[in-house]
Amino acid sequence: MKPQPDNAAVFRQLVSSPVKFRLFLLSRLPMAYLAGLRVTILTPEQAEVTIPYKYVNKNPFQSIYFACLSMAAELSTGVLCMMHVYKSSPAVSMLVVSMEARFTKKAVGRIAFTCRDGEQIQQAVAQTKATGEGVTVVATSIGLDEAGDQVAEFRFTWSLKARAKA
Repeated sequence: MKPQPDNAAVFRQLVSSPVKFRLFLLSRLPMAYLAGLRVTILTPEQAEVTIPYKYVNKNPFQSIYFACLSMAAELSTGVLCMMHVYKSSPAVSMLVVSMEARFTKKAVGRIAFTCRDGEQIQQAVAQTKATGEGVTVVATSIGLDEAGDQVAEFRFTWSLKARAKA
């Protein structure tokens, strides 16, 4: 009998391929592509997404526009959700239903958003698959500048729901 592939490992390989990931961004998230988002760390427990300060994502105050920061923070939580639902059976849908943000410092240079809620997300996915009921999970993403100072904190509430088998 052939061993089953670890779907999370397969997903991490796809995301870690620069060409495949950039093609994914270009086709599905073109603004993230233009803003220069990169997934720099992806494990079952955590994800890190960076965004550089550049012309297309700056604001009039010479810092990164808050919507671009939101996009990077969301991806750091969303890529964990995507990894844990990738090719799952039954399929699991995911949707952001709420977001809170707190900005603490001007965002200049390269900002790294880290979410360490992978285990919590994995448990929520398992719960919805077991019960068929929708589950919400709150994932926090902290944005740090190159000096290690916190520039923002985001909290995304994800709704996860196992789809009924056909």
